[in-house]
Amino acid sequence: MKKLKIFISSVQTEFASERQNLFVYLHSDPLLGLFFEPFLFENLPASDQRADSVYISEVARCGIYLGLFGAKYGFEDAEGISPTEREFDEATRQHKTRLIYVLGDSGLQRHTKMNQLIQKVGIDLVRKRFNSGDDLNSGVYASLVNYLKEKEIIRTGPFDASLNETATLEDLDQNKIKEFVHVARAKRGFPLPVESTPETILTHLNLLDNQRVSNAAILLFGKLPQRFFITSEVKCAHFHGFDVVKPIPAYQVYKGDVFQLVNQAVDFVLSKVDVSVGTREESNQVPIQYELPRAAVSEAIVNAIAHRDYTNNGSVQVMLFKDRLEIWNPGTLPFGLSPAKLRKPHRSIPANPLLAEPMYLAGYIERMGTGTGDIIRLCNDAGLKEPEFIQEEDFKTIIWRTLKTTEEVSGEPTGQVIIQIESADIEEVGENTNHQAYEETGEVTGEVTGEVKRVILVISSEMKRSEIQKNLDLRSDDFFRVNYILPALESGFIEMTFPENPNHPNQRYRLTASGIALKKKLEKSKKKK
Repeated sequence: MKKLKIFISSVQTEFASERQNLFVYLHSDPLLGLFFEPFLFENLPASDQRADSVYISEVARCGIYLGLFGAKYGFEDAEGISPTEREFDEATRQHKTRLIYVLGDSGLQRHTKMNQLIQKVGIDLVRKRFNSGDDLNSGVYASLVNYLKEKEIIRTGPFDASLNETATLEDLDQNKIKEFVHVARAKRGFPLPVESTPETILTHLNLLDNQRVSNAAILLFGKLPQRFFITSEVKCAHFHGFDVVKPIPAYQVYKGDVFQLVNQAVDFVLSKVDVSVGTREESNQVPIQYELPRAAVSEAIVNAIAHRDYTNNGSVQVMLFKDRLEIWNPGTLPFGLSPAKLRKPHRSIPANPLLAEPMYLAGYIERMGTGTGDIIRLCNDAGLKEPEFIQEEDFKTIIWRTLKTTEEVSGEPTGQVIIQIESADIEEVGENTNHQAYEETGEVTGEVTGEVKRVILVISSEMKRSEIQKNLDLRSDDFFRVNYILPALESGFIEMTFPENPNHPNQRYRLTASGIALKKKLEKSKKKK
């Protein structure tokens, strides 16, 4: 099949980088590259032809006209018309498919004639807005996939852009959508106000078409995403040694939307690795330094969840061993990328652009195409061995641990901080200690998990749950409550200020007499080391 030419129009200087990025993106995308051939006027070799005659003739040869309208109107000819408007008028006269993308919202200061052109376009065309190059790429991606499906060139679109056959707007959580807008506005300057309707927000993100929701919308904002995609869960396991050996000491299967999956999986890893807890000498917030850089762990897990093959029956797996962290991603690298290329600056070729873009807007992805480089840099800065990227049946990221630190701090080959308290120590802690919490084999051993230890070390006076959680740099509310707060309460080391009303709006947590004594013991032990 002959490729369809796409004429990319705009004021030449205003969108120079966005145009080139879009050109490369359309060429490199494994699906769109099969059907479309993008054209940029500036890529033509020099000739003695008039520029206006060249671009008009190229519009006539194209199958799709893609207009980018910003703040500037551009050079005006003798009749006061810019090349951008000439191109649009020719595409209209030739009955070409026209896709129009407008930079920013109505508040952007534009040239008067550009405002007039946008109004003219709006008479018979739907305009889509964009705020960045990545935003533009995802919007064009969605439009071209829809074009291929409408023309029946393809019967089924890419997973993230495909409209789900059974899901409706009722299957999406409106509170999640509103919260996303709140975060995206703060993180990336998302243009829509929080008061926008869910339909408006989803349409802007290219996740809704004629009241039908896309697969990406379910993964991002679904009430129960695993009801539609059972393998979209994340499996997390912690092993004491170097290999996968049963029984598994700690194993969890996490469900929820992609944001919840990332938070839960990252917090699982952080709860099992070593941590250095400082003092409040220089700040009111206790300094926390995890053995593995949180940002590197998060980036690797985000990449696995955002770029996995969701048509694969496998799940993302996060496995922590004595010497390393492995993240397995079902699927393969996009065509043109290799593990070696991931170690260098490379193009961004997201496997699921409509899924990745909202994750970027919410701050889960820093910059498109730099994730693996960030992981390498963060590990180098932490003094860790360089991470590895391996393509086998699955794509695998390996972040190496500091084995020496693991053994010295914990005294156990688990990576989890465990403090053994002798019977005499329990008496020193105080009479209020809940001995039942220590009973593992019918004897009072006084075993305190690393999670409880960390809570004890960071609590000062009376603190909200969210403050304790923030001090420990953890993001999943449910994970923190189940694995940190509840065990600390049950062991008798902390207590609520309103124990009769756990959901009291002014609820705080403080150390008990047992907790204060244990904190002193832990800090004393830390000074000796």
